[in-house]
Amino acid sequence: MLYNNKSTQSHHENHAHCHSDCQNIAHNHTHDTHHSHDANHNHSGGHCCEGHDHGSTQKNEIEDPPEDPERKSQDIKLTWKIKGMDCAHCASKIENGVKTLPNINQTKIIFSTEKLIVFVPKHDDAVIKMIEDKVVELGYTPIFESTPNHAHHHEHSHSFDKKAFIPLAVLGSLIVISYLILLVNHTAGEYAFILTAIVGLIPILKEALVLTRSGTPFAIESLMSISAIGALFIGAAEEATMVLFLFMIGEMLEGVATTKAKKGISSLVQLMPEETVVIIDGKRKTVASHSLKPDDIIEISSGGRLPADVILVSEQANIDESALTGESIPVNYLSGDKILAGSLVVDNTIQLKVISQSGQNAVDRILQLIEDAEERKAPIERFIDKFSRYYTPAIALFALLVIVIPPLLFNEDWYTWVYRGLTLLLIGCPCALVISTPAVITSALSNAAKRGVLIKGGAALEHIGSIKMVAFDKTGTLTEGKPQVTDVIAQSVTQQQLLTLAAAIESGSHHPLAKAIVDYATKQQIEVNEASNRKANAGVGIQGDIDDQTYYIVAPSKVTTVSIPLDDENAQKIHQLESAGKTVVVLVTQQKLVGMIALQDVLRSDSITAIKALNELGLKTLMLTGDNQRSAKAIASQLGIDYRAELLPADKLVEIEKIRNTTSIAMVGDGINDSPAMKAATVGIAMGSGTDVALEAADAALTQNSLLSLPNLIRLTRFANRNIKQNITIALGIKLVFLLTSLFGYTGLWLAVLADSGTTAIVTANALRVLGFKSKKDKI
Repeated sequence: MLYNNKSTQSHHENHAHCHSDCQNIAHNHTHDTHHSHDANHNHSGGHCCEGHDHGSTQKNEIEDPPEDPERKSQDIKLTWKIKGMDCAHCASKIENGVKTLPNINQTKIIFSTEKLIVFVPKHDDAVIKMIEDKVVELGYTPIFESTPNHAHHHEHSHSFDKKAFIPLAVLGSLIVISYLILLVNHTAGEYAFILTAIVGLIPILKEALVLTRSGTPFAIESLMSISAIGALFIGAAEEATMVLFLFMIGEMLEGVATTKAKKGISSLVQLMPEETVVIIDGKRKTVASHSLKPDDIIEISSGGRLPADVILVSEQANIDESALTGESIPVNYLSGDKILAGSLVVDNTIQLKVISQSGQNAVDRILQLIEDAEERKAPIERFIDKFSRYYTPAIALFALLVIVIPPLLFNEDWYTWVYRGLTLLLIGCPCALVISTPAVITSALSNAAKRGVLIKGGAALEHIGSIKMVAFDKTGTLTEGKPQVTDVIAQSVTQQQLLTLAAAIESGSHHPLAKAIVDYATKQQIEVNEASNRKANAGVGIQGDIDDQTYYIVAPSKVTTVSIPLDDENAQKIHQLESAGKTVVVLVTQQKLVGMIALQDVLRSDSITAIKALNELGLKTLMLTGDNQRSAKAIASQLGIDYRAELLPADKLVEIEKIRNTTSIAMVGDGINDSPAMKAATVGIAMGSGTDVALEAADAALTQNSLLSLPNLIRLTRFANRNIKQNITIALGIKLVFLLTSLFGYTGLWLAVLADSGTTAIVTANALRVLGFKSKKDKI
């Protein structure tokens, strides 16, 4: 079987070392032993930290996400899992009901994960009971979550509740019986239909009264109750009964559809095992997974899932990450590699060390991000929410005018216009319109999460789907972020001797160039012994003594500060290497050139394919880098991409702002030092494994750390945006058609409610297409 080798992906961690080791934008890289290269040492293509401002002040410029009341206040946060909340309409009913209670500072409903979050001044059992009583009164079951860390470890069933069929079956049976009676005796049949309508109306009317008292007078239950009662008063008992029956069918279908939509998110919760084997003093003990702490050693058998983010202790392991990243091929991890929670152990029993706090592993972060995303609504979603608040009262007022004006002013028949007014009242329900957008967004967020992409809400989703240009940072994004030795050119010694000398001087340093030279020498089976008297020469390079001879490693432009000038032949070689996008360092004594070493930060294996896919989508691409012009041109020519070179982080920000004035642009970077440019772009997209910094700095994160996720993300968001427009068109179009046909008497009550419930079911089913969307080019 073929496996991906995860050890080759460690460049991202090395890139992190790069950030800690590089100290300033002039690239005077201070090594652990005061090793300082000059400004030109890393001025060409291979250096790890191009274009980043590594000053301490820059790191503080990363903007925090907008503060919400949860972070700002000192209120106590109470959380409940709500059973039975199977539609967005249910969620709004609960939120409106709870926020009217006393001693409640803020209420939030997270529909996708079925949570009710309430902020109160203090932890009060009486307040908790009052909230739970209100939720029960509204017809739902609250399950209090006493500790946040335990929040994602309950067992949840997301299959549709079959008990919902019972009222529908009862009402359906009564309708059949009433119809049979009507065939035998017309008068008795009419009374039977009246009784049947009352039986169906009672639970709906009861809920309508509760909602009205809770501050939601224009709920669908209220409109349905008024229409049914009105129909009974004008002698249309059969139609009143059918209206109630069709309404119940519509509610059931909506519940089934939205339950399916939430399965993609709930499946993440189910990745987490309830119990885990911990090794304590050599003995195995089974404990609750949420009780795990960092540094615990755990043991997972083949077929088991990881309960936390971990570091592999065993020699190697094959891990299936498909549930988190969508990658179906198992990944081969080696000892010391980090593995994310929720991953599946494929073959052997392995031991691992826990590194995440309880409630803060990869799965928890994804769930939290999805919950937070519901607070970041798309502009079109916010507009629809606002529109629906006025739409229903306006239609209710219009229905009232339709009922009274024709009979009073034009001496029309009361029965006809009361009937038409009641029909219009049903058109006033905005359910289909309200759910048209959030259903799509929830489906898209879930689909993206399964494919290793995290999106911060509807606004980001809408923006990503509309971008026209993508700008990339170079190091760690388009390239591996890990320089590698490409050329070893010896002068007065052999290549092996040159590497031995260079590695001895660079030995012990964590600087990326130094590590690359030492690593290369080690791979050549050269024994590396640290030079004596190693010290940095500020702005020049590093020196060390070997066999009573002082050697210097410097950038070519600084050779004359420690040795004789380079001859024309060697200067030409260096120029050719730098023109190819490589970084060159030279090893000299005070009297002669010993040799030169060229290094290069190589392209990621997926960069060329991803850029080509983006171009096929009609997107312009641009590379923003701090490299010199020659190096940037060499990299850009391999990718077929436009570029801007020799940019400081502030310059990148200016470039992004300039482009954004004329076109929508996404900035793709590492989410740390690129954050100013990412914030300035229409959309910021972070590379990496979903770290907190990357998620906070960007609107989306490619947790697979693969650029191939980017074109797939754009295809998904474009499909979702088209789906939203389709849903809005369907919802408003059908409403408009039935508004006109009801006004002129072509459609009756039962058709109106069928249109309303049917439209809700249609837009929800259309949204589910986003949940199952899979681009034909998902595997590029």
